[in-house]
Parts: sequence; C-alpha cells; structure tokens
Amino acid sequence: MDFLQLAQSRRSVRKFTAQAVSQEHILTLLAAMQAAPSAGNCQPWHMYVVRDEAVRAQLAEMAWRQTFIQAAPVVIVVCADLERNAQRYGERGVGLYCIQDTAAAIQNLLLCAKSLGLGACWCGAFDEQAVAEKLNMPPHLRPVAVIPVGHPDGMPDGTQNRRPLDDTATFVEPTK
Repeated sequence: MDFLQLAQSRRSVRKFTAQAVSQEHILTLLAAMQAAPSAGNCQPWHMYVVRDEAVRAQLAEMAWRQTFIQAAPVVIVVCADLERNAQRYGERGVGLYCIQDTAAAIQNLLLCAKSLGLGACWCGAFDEQAVAEKLNMPPHLRPVAVIPVGHPDGMPDGTQNRRPLDDTATFVEPTK
C-alpha cells in the first residue's frame, strides 16, 4: 500500500479485540513517533505506555467516560515536554511548537498502527490535570493526547466525509 492509500484508509478505531499488542509492535509505534519532525530538533515528547487495566479504566473515566479507551489493551498518553522547547524558543516553544511537534508524533503513531494492522484513536477530550496526577507526571510534562491502541474488532465504515479541496486549500500563484 502506498502512503496516500495508507493515509486515506486510516480510521479512528473505537472497538478492540482482547488480543494483546506485542512489545515489538509497541516499540515500533514508539520508534515511529520518535521519527517525527520537531522545531529545532528538540523532540519535546514523552510517552506513557499504559497496559494496566485498572489505570486504563481510570483514564477512560478521566476522558469523559470514553469506555473504548479502557477496552484497548494499550493506551499511549502522549505528553509535550514544555522545558525542551522553552530552552530554545521561549513562550512560543511552550505554547505552539510543543503542540505541533507532539501532533506530528501522534500522526506518525496513527499511521504506523494502521500499517501494522492495529487500530487507534486520537483522544483529546480528557482532564489534563487528572491524567497528569494519575501518572505522576512531573510539572514540565503536559498530556496532549490519550491514544488507545489495539487489534480492531471490525473496522469503521469505509466512507470518510472530507471537505472538498476548494474549501481547504488556497493556491497563491506567482504574479506575471
């Protein structure tokens, strides 16, 4: 499958089988995340890999009761390390570049999961403070996303409503 097919076939998966995700696959996902671009190559990400069922249940509760989070055998909590970008870029590094950089890492994870036959879902609706406290995060880490990962139990509908290119892109052509 070429890259465009991979990107276009990726879906948010919210139903998982009970099958465990291998350590090899988890390490591959983390390696894909680490390969993401980042401002000044600061690489301001830190990932918590959660396999413990009780902790996954608590994370689901902290994510406005999105129970599919608990159902996944693995949850990866992606954090922005605010200090890494602050050292080089100050406030803009903390407020923008950290978020952009972790978003790139998350997209790599989602595409890598699809390529491995896994399913995942980018969850941004959660109580940041509660998640940080639950995972005993140091104050310089900000949780950005909670990503349940597992073997899909079926696939979501194959159709994807996307806005037309005319609505999402503006071409600025050279003047003559």
